[in-house]
Amino acid sequence: MTTQKFIIKPAGPEHHVYAETITEEMARSAQARGTGIARRSPEYIKVKMSEGKAVIALAKDGTWAGFCYIEAWSHGKFVANSGLIVSPEFRKCGLAREIKREVFKLSRTKFPESKIFGLTTGAAVMKINSELGYIPVSYSELTTDEEFWKGCQSCVNYEILMSKNRQNCLCTAMLYEPKPEKKSEIKKLRDEFQKNVKLFIRLMKIKKHVFLKFNRKRVVETEVKPDKINA
Repeated sequence: MTTQKFIIKPAGPEHHVYAETITEEMARSAQARGTGIARRSPEYIKVKMSEGKAVIALAKDGTWAGFCYIEAWSHGKFVANSGLIVSPEFRKCGLAREIKREVFKLSRTKFPESKIFGLTTGAAVMKINSELGYIPVSYSELTTDEEFWKGCQSCVNYEILMSKNRQNCLCTAMLYEPKPEKKSEIKKLRDEFQKNVKLFIRLMKIKKHVFLKFNRKRVVETEVKPDKINA
């Protein structure tokens, strides 16, 4: 896809040169948000590029602008569009939405029968996902692949996830079903979510506040206990 400012297309081996920049920006972005993502190495990103399972955005002068890649889980039953990142220089111009659309199309081409899911704390990503037909779901509707959940270990909120037995966390789970069994019911849910997406995002912010407050309380209680025992 070519826009007025950017060229957005499937990444290939010729884009390996951007891998380190991409992983560094992913880490910086996660730190700035105060949340975590599974840390990926430049080598891992290069593999995704070589397999044709990634989308890259470049400015017309060849400057790296954005990136996202595809991961398959549960033997291809589930697919995730992961690591969406836009260079700070090109944020707030709609590029993330365009990258999301391209990687979604690539996922549907490579994995036409797969359910596409995502975990996100970002309001912007939630809005984009809703436009593509995702709906919020419980964690129980996601992949049970242990390798996927191991990827959460580098997240700063991993303790919260495990304390909830992997059934809840700060992230919102969203799912796109290519062939839902109850099409009319799913369409109704999608329409309702799109109408009330702003309200849903506000509720997610409240959820984040409650979870973080609860986690801080646990940390304080853990730190105080030894002193009480010693006393």
